[in-house]
Amino acid sequence: MRPGFTLIELLLVLVILATLAAIVVPKFAKRSEQARKTQALTQISSFETGLDAFEIDLGRYPTTQEGLTALVKKPVTLVKWEQPYLARSSVPKDPWGLPYTYRQPGQHNQYGYDLSSNGPDGQSGGEDDITNWSNEDGSSG
Repeated sequence: MRPGFTLIELLLVLVILATLAAIVVPKFAKRSEQARKTQALTQISSFETGLDAFEIDLGRYPTTQEGLTALVKKPVTLVKWEQPYLARSSVPKDPWGLPYTYRQPGQHNQYGYDLSSNGPDGQSGGEDDITNWSNEDGSSG
């Protein structure tokens, strides 16, 4: 008789591997989602820096119609626009592939602007939204 594995031994190994995968994969998925939320918070912070520089140079924030694009491309109505205010050639999308929402004047920041990502569910107004008026954990509040 040749040495080898029986069918039962192979099935037992597959069950053990499946059990380990069922435990490990969700933990990695949660870490991945947390990394995306952190990336969105970082991008919002970068936008805030660019928006503040824009406001210093021009005396106002971009309008809702000009949007975040005004940070990388000169609006035709502006004369004093000096530079790209983001170190990119275009405004990046959020980590879930959707555009950020920018509103000026803001509903939450009346004298400034509202800036947000709809988060993992892609729906505005959910608990997973990441905003510039949010709590420290990134959830809106």
